[in-house]
Formats: sequence, structure tokens, C-alpha cells
Amino acid sequence: MADSSFDVVSKIDSMEVENAVNQARKEVEQRYDFKGVGADVSLSGESILIKANTEERANAVLDVLQSKFIKRNLSLKALDTGEPYPSGKEYRIESKLKEGIDQATAKKLNKLIRDEAPKGVKSQIQGDELRVSSKSRDDLQATMALLKGADIDVALQFVNYR
Repeated sequence: MADSSFDVVSKIDSMEVENAVNQARKEVEQRYDFKGVGADVSLSGESILIKANTEERANAVLDVLQSKFIKRNLSLKALDTGEPYPSGKEYRIESKLKEGIDQATAKKLNKLIRDEAPKGVKSQIQGDELRVSSKSRDDLQATMALLKGADIDVALQFVNYR
């Protein structure tokens, strides 16, 4: 019997991100506690910019954005948020969207699979994803559970399970 395999990737749905940002912007525009504080959320490419006239308001807008991410089943691990910084008369928070598994994280996942996964499981790095293969599908499912429980700062998805 041929080996079964799956790929470990870190991708985000750009339409869902856009929808979450738009919902957050609408909520910020309509909420009474954000009136007159210059609060705004905008998406440009792979970065999200949050603006408000105080640091507390900027953090409150960030909370609204994070809640919209959660409602749309987007992982907060895909959001790399910086600290609030003053810019003129307003405070800004820049967030970058993280996509793909970098080499250091891929090596960490590879080592985790080698050390703690069932014996017949093999993994190899392929660009910004990781291919995991084994003769036993049960071993692959145990490896998926292991990776889901691992403390890694990247949102993981499992695709091409065959």
C-alpha cells in the first residue's frame, strides 16, 4: 500500500480578512464610545493600520478587530500586531498578516514530529509548507493532533490529506 500524506500550511483567506476589517470599521464608525476620537481601521495589502487619538482607544479598536477575526474563524496567530506608537496627534497600531511557514518554524515542526510523533511518520520541508507521510493513516491523525496541540506562533492548516 502506498504512503498516505498531508501538507501542513499556514494560509489566510484574504476575503475573510477583508470582511473582518470592513466589519470592524463599520462597528467603530457606529459605536458611541468611538465618536469624535478619530478611530479608523484600514487594510492595505498585507498590513492593517489602526488609528485613534489616544493609546487606549487604539487598543479598543484592536480588540474590535480581533473579535471580528475570531467570529470569521481567522486565527489571531496570523496577525502580527505591533505596539501603539504616537504619530502626530494620533496613535497608530500596525499589524502584519503572517502567511506561510518560515524555515525556523518548519525546522521546529520537523523536530517535533521526529521526536514525538509515532515511529513510521516522516516529514520534509517543501518551500513554505511541510509534507508529512506515513503508511498508517492513524499515525497521521495522531500527528495532526500533536501539531494542533503544539505551542507554535503560526496558524496551521492541514491540506491534501490522502
